[in-house]
Amino acid sequence: MAPNPFEACRKTLEVGGKKYSYFDLTALNDARYEKLPVSIRVLLESAVRHCDEFHVLKNDVESILAWSQSQHLSTEVPFKPARVLLQDFTGVPAVVDFAAMRDAVKELGGDPQKINPVCPADLVIDHSVQVDHYGDLQALERNQQIEFERNQERFLFLKWGAKAFKNLLIVPPGSGIVHQVNLEYLSRTVFADENGLLYPDSVVGTDSHTTMICGSGVLGWGVGGIEAEAVMLGQPISMVLPEVVGYRLTGKLPSEATSTDLVLTITKNLRQLGVVGKFVEFFGPGVANLSIADRATVANMCPEYGATVGFFPVDTRTMDYLAQTNRDAVSLERIQAYLKANKMFVDFNDAAKEPEFTTVLELDLGTITSCLSGPKRPHDHIELKNLSQDFTAGLTARPSFKGFGVKEDAKDRHVDIEVNGRKGTVRHGSVVISAITSCTNTSNPSVMLGAGLVAKKAVELGLTVPPYVKTSLSPGSGVVTKYLEQSGLLPYLQKLGYHLAGYGCMTCIGNSGPLDDVVAKAIDSNDLVVAGVLSGNRNFEGRIHPQVRANYLASPMLVVAYGLAGRVDIDFETEPIGTGKDGQSVYFRDIWPTQAEIAAFEEKYVLPAFFREVYGNVELGSPQWQHLSCPDSQLYPWDAKSTYIKRVPFFENMKLKPAEPTGIDHAYALLNLGDSVTTDHISPAGSISRTSPAARYLGERGLTPNDFNTYGARRGNDEVMARGTFANIRLVNKFLVKPGPRTIHVPSGEEMDIYDAAARYMSEGKPVI
Repeated sequence: MAPNPFEACRKTLEVGGKKYSYFDLTALNDARYEKLPVSIRVLLESAVRHCDEFHVLKNDVESILAWSQSQHLSTEVPFKPARVLLQDFTGVPAVVDFAAMRDAVKELGGDPQKINPVCPADLVIDHSVQVDHYGDLQALERNQQIEFERNQERFLFLKWGAKAFKNLLIVPPGSGIVHQVNLEYLSRTVFADENGLLYPDSVVGTDSHTTMICGSGVLGWGVGGIEAEAVMLGQPISMVLPEVVGYRLTGKLPSEATSTDLVLTITKNLRQLGVVGKFVEFFGPGVANLSIADRATVANMCPEYGATVGFFPVDTRTMDYLAQTNRDAVSLERIQAYLKANKMFVDFNDAAKEPEFTTVLELDLGTITSCLSGPKRPHDHIELKNLSQDFTAGLTARPSFKGFGVKEDAKDRHVDIEVNGRKGTVRHGSVVISAITSCTNTSNPSVMLGAGLVAKKAVELGLTVPPYVKTSLSPGSGVVTKYLEQSGLLPYLQKLGYHLAGYGCMTCIGNSGPLDDVVAKAIDSNDLVVAGVLSGNRNFEGRIHPQVRANYLASPMLVVAYGLAGRVDIDFETEPIGTGKDGQSVYFRDIWPTQAEIAAFEEKYVLPAFFREVYGNVELGSPQWQHLSCPDSQLYPWDAKSTYIKRVPFFENMKLKPAEPTGIDHAYALLNLGDSVTTDHISPAGSISRTSPAARYLGERGLTPNDFNTYGARRGNDEVMARGTFANIRLVNKFLVKPGPRTIHVPSGEEMDIYDAAARYMSEGKPVI
């Protein structure tokens, strides 16, 4: 490796009486720099800092500087992010691979302790908790207890990894959702390494919603596990230099609109434009009117609108947020000084310094109206006033992204039920899951406090939630609980059944837990199309719950409103939500808070002390985590009987010189798939069907269905994951008439499970595509 040819750009910055070094991009003396989008400037800084004529070439720096031309030429450049972010579903297999690498190095005669992440990696355990219990004060404790019982082996393994590997930080379960912990705690904005070198924080993560961090000016996006592991081992990511869509925002959100309404509108607009493989960078005076929580909401749903990132550069409002979330004064001064020195600190009201973009979209925030998305895709935007009509029309329409194919003579089916002594009627369109959940919204105090105010008004008017609705509250961090408690709003949510169910990615990832047996039986025996309303970012078929076919993404405030209504085929403008304690009809407008009410609560109750308290000892974990006793060895002691953690076969019989690759000839088609195939179809994270190949595998090892857990929880076992590939119950394979995880073995014409077909092709020596 050669000396860095840009060493002359290294300058000194003095902050708070301490001297730091940094690479000054203005010292390139290149007029093109200030015309670059800020997101591209971050890529440029990384290339300049890492330029060694091996991983990163001087020509790569020139390609980035020449972005206005090279963006159209499919130019590949290397990028070395500052850190890697993992959650437990995707983090466990990464740590399994590292553990297996240590074994392989030892077997090849090397030193296994040399295998460590080179790039710092943070792993937050947040995807394991499920809504098994709900609707009472014991829900949190019970769900966390079950979480530890189900996942003890995985947690022991991760705790071993935190001890055995350098540069690997584990945030224990019960701490919050990975993206919110990243936003409130892990994010540095500007790194200061042990040598006093300053550089921008940047991150790649094994969760697609890693992009949420872009709301606070940190460039980050989701990658596959192999890419993340390569970065952890010190390799750069090779990426095509992207086009950058500038999204100019003007005006202010109207009083009835929320950040959720904004992001669902932006998702629709960007889907229509087409932004796959592109960066989206937000600018304009409207951005200055959005809180960091609002920006993070928009950045979070970047995978749903298809871009690589949805980036908001750092401004004074970002600095206010960092101060609010308990970043120390020295760090704040250093961050601002560095970003201003490198011209990465922006004033959204200064049009004269706006960079150049590939193309520009514009949105007046004042035009945003209340909306939802669904019932099967996050970018299928529906105005609130049209949801009843949209669902009713789709009920009998042919099966599609909107249609459910219910026959005309079955559209009025309903069944009277009794749950815990309370009577109700379940029909098509009944809301059976009402969940305030996921990273998208539970990081945002305005909509969380708004949900509390909706609950307060509803309770005071005498409204209750129907008995068939499964309600849950799973915040992104303990800070949410602090300000809901302090504001006095949590008891009102609890009175409606929105008791704290856990801190983690729950309903949105498919950890919604079982419905009440009576409700489940009513749905199945009558083939009812029932609904879930959740404050999430994903609603693909089969993801939220196998029995809930219509799922709508909405703000936490609308989650509560539809939970109270108990159905999605309601016109909030003309129909009452329910009857109050005085026998009077209560309408949507009666329970909807004003922006001024919400803002007053946010200003008074979202305090830096809460962040200090919640994150002060976050790495210590709960007593249950502290009592986990893990091996103290540098090599992991694999258990051959384990159905959770299994040594991967990649390195078995490995030689220092690998065999030459072979071609794929005369391959059969394993599947014939159409549009909108997502990671949920390819590798589902939710519950394991009792009739699946994975269930057979687990059953053969003595497990009962109650112990199956989820596909996501078992990603540390390659045998389960192979059997779970394309195991989504709503997969549409054009070889077959009915949806499901089945296919045709072409040579024989037999229909079988996809895994069984793949295994049969392999045993026959026939390749597949």
